[in-house]
Amino acid sequence: MASILYKWLLLFSISTFTGKHHPIFVSVTEINHNAAAKTLEISCKIFTDDFEQTLRQQNKTTIDLLNPALKNQMNPLVNKYVQQHLKVSADNKKLVLQFLGFEQQEEGIISYFQVDNIAAVKKITVTNNILYDAKPQQMQIIHVMVHGERKSTRLNNPDEAADFEF
Repeated sequence: MASILYKWLLLFSISTFTGKHHPIFVSVTEINHNAAAKTLEISCKIFTDDFEQTLRQQNKTTIDLLNPALKNQMNPLVNKYVQQHLKVSADNKKLVLQFLGFEQQEEGIISYFQVDNIAAVKKITVTNNILYDAKPQQMQIIHVMVHGERKSTRLNNPDEAADFEF
């Protein structure tokens, strides 16, 4: 699956230089259980142009996620949007995600979250419908790592929930 994603990302890079929009609409969410720190570390990468467009439509305001001078204004908007569309449960308990911030990396915005006091986990449930309203062809790639074991799945709109058991 990773090689397919890299091919699509290569096509995206080529289309960026030719001025065309990218041909794939995807977000990538990674969840890692850090047993030593007793935390879940969560990151979510979304294509910048799609994310900005969605935030503009939703908030009816100027959105510029790449402008460092606007970072403090953008933080709550990024946090609110991702938390509305990304829900995580551990062992059937809904988790409260603590927003740590976001950064731009390549063509995407990566937002970071953490959940404290997770000593052990056997099952993680993820509900993710990021950009589903804006992009009917949107898909989600989700990677979860617990005890060094990595499990992954892909969700295509309208599918939005996945369970990972360890």
